[in-house]
Amino acid sequence: MKKVALITGGARGIGKKIAETLADEGYAVVVNYNSSVDRAESMQGEFDKKGIDAMFVRADISDEKQVQSMIDQVMTKYGRIDVLVNNSAVTHDSLFQDKTAKTFEDVLRVNLIGTFNVSKLVGQIMYNNKAGKIINISSTNGDNTYFPMCMEYDASKAGINSLTHNLAMQFKPYVNVNAIAPGFIATESEVSGMDDEYIDSEVEKIMLRRVGTEEDVANLVVFLASSKSDYINNQIIKINGGMYGD
Repeated sequence: MKKVALITGGARGIGKKIAETLADEGYAVVVNYNSSVDRAESMQGEFDKKGIDAMFVRADISDEKQVQSMIDQVMTKYGRIDVLVNNSAVTHDSLFQDKTAKTFEDVLRVNLIGTFNVSKLVGQIMYNNKAGKIINISSTNGDNTYFPMCMEYDASKAGINSLTHNLAMQFKPYVNVNAIAPGFIATESEVSGMDDEYIDSEVEKIMLRRVGTEEDVANLVVFLASSKSDYINNQIIKINGGMYGD
């Protein structure tokens, strides 16, 4: 029977590439989205043309009721969820003096609480089935990185690292829970507004002398989703080309 993978924030950027790559590997994919309506509709058209077994569900993962409704829809159609990729994330980069409790809370609610909401329900399904893979998309920003302009995002990713360890403990021994922490990945949102001089200076800090690609992250997701990673659990795996220095 075909395995089912649910990808939150799967209609754009890294999430889209993860969904496409898992589909190429033979998974039925469930693409969750919220604000990216146009992108989701376009992606659904692409998948339909290719005959990909996919389901698109709009839901705000920070809302428990919407998450429950999404999971109910997935289970009604497929009856199983084998892989969960918690990719959905928002940022609110700004000068420190312009930040408010509201903007901080907005980021945490989607990035951290949203990841908890989906993992709680899907993890229990996997636990009951005695099998499953949860893959959280974190960031190297969540580990010993200091950028006050994006401190809400950094805090949320540090929280996801902690959440990963606790979920692994909660759902042992049946569910593998790991996090991927990308470094500088050349997504549309990542490089927007960056000039070539800044990008070149960042590349100098990377041992492989290139920025990462969405494919790099997606390929690691495919590995962690597969049986080849069955003895990898409770890990935060950096994918940053060997970045070093400040």
